[in-house]
Amino acid sequence: MKVLMVDDEARIVQGVRRYFEQAGFSVIAAYDGPAGLSMARKEHPDLIVLDLMLPGMDGLDVCRTLRRESDVPIIMLTARVEETDKLIGLELGADDYITKPFSPRELVARARAVLRRAQAASSVTGHTTYHFGDIVFDAEARHCLINGEPVPLTPTEYDLLLILVQHPGRTYTREQLLDAANLGVFEGVERTIDVHIYNLRKKLEPDPAKPRYLLTVFGIGYRFTDEVERK
Repeated sequence: MKVLMVDDEARIVQGVRRYFEQAGFSVIAAYDGPAGLSMARKEHPDLIVLDLMLPGMDGLDVCRTLRRESDVPIIMLTARVEETDKLIGLELGADDYITKPFSPRELVARARAVLRRAQAASSVTGHTTYHFGDIVFDAEARHCLINGEPVPLTPTEYDLLLILVQHPGRTYTREQLLDAANLGVFEGVERTIDVHIYNLRKKLEPDPAKPRYLLTVFGIGYRFTDEVERK
């Protein structure tokens, strides 16, 4: 699989490249935001490792632009330790984040976990579809449509939505959703679930401020509406 590293520190890129290549990945690199965006469009990598602080165009803007065009898995790199900065990356559609300084082995492990989620999402069998309101969610094709128009979902968003629609009416704690989507091993911060749910609401809800489908159970977590038709 092909990994695109976007980081302006050549030393980090070269150090990480060795670990990825030893793990069987091919690695391409860009050293500023515009070059990273251009290479992502041209090379179609399987995974992007994207630094937050980049010359020319910062990582948040690159992530925001990519998410309008693609659901490629993205891991954000950040030297900032504030939780808010990490959550902003997730809110824009990143699948995971890692804080500098980091272990290259841990980054490779996280990359494998993100790619496993993406592959599992694309290999669901049975062609089960879920209907709620004007939305059709195809579990096999990993497609979500609103009034026939496609809605792009990241691998993490897909995993969470699939878990919730498979058990409508069931309340999940944030910790249960982290574990069920295989996020708990690395992310750990339960608040990241809130960001992913927020993103799903923006994409799916007629009025995200007054959710109809992705419901909050105060003090506990989230549940999906009971009004799901499975076919």
